Amino acid sequence: MKRIGVYPGTFDPITLGHMDIIARGAKLVDELVIGVTTNIAKSPMFNDDERMAMVEREVKSQGISNTRVVGFNSLLMDFADAQGAAVVIRGIRGVTDFEYEYQLTGMNRQLNDRVETIFLMADVALQPIASRLVKEIALYGGDIRKFVTPAVKQEVVARVAANKGAA
Repeated sequence: MKRIGVYPGTFDPITLGHMDIIARGAKLVDELVIGVTTNIAKSPMFNDDERMAMVEREVKSQGISNTRVVGFNSLLMDFADAQGAAVVIRGIRGVTDFEYEYQLTGMNRQLNDRVETIFLMADVALQPIASRLVKEIALYGGDIRKFVTPAVKQEVVARVAANKGAA
């Protein structure tokens, strides 16, 4: 039986930290479904289709072949069920992430106890990276090349320039 895992996120934009978790998570399952969602608490820089295309391109460029990128706008446990997933993979950068993820995992177990959650610690060099901070650095003209791939950097810089031109 095929072991399917789900790695959910907004990926706005996808960072080197996300890519680390994708690469490592893909080794743990036969198929990793990367679920791209919109978090209603966040204001995305890129729309759903743009983020899905970005994730697909970045994963393909790394040669990770046992993945699928799927958009979703539902409860994570419903999405995991629909994908036939046995596990949800979550990246943890530090204690603050753990506290939030611990609570979320408890709630998710109440919704669907057939799906396990696996926490992967981010690589030490990548732990400070957060999409929110990458966007903030870019908005103020800072260099984001340590946090994203060159292609993602180009997209973020172009979006920041376009948004400033529209303002």
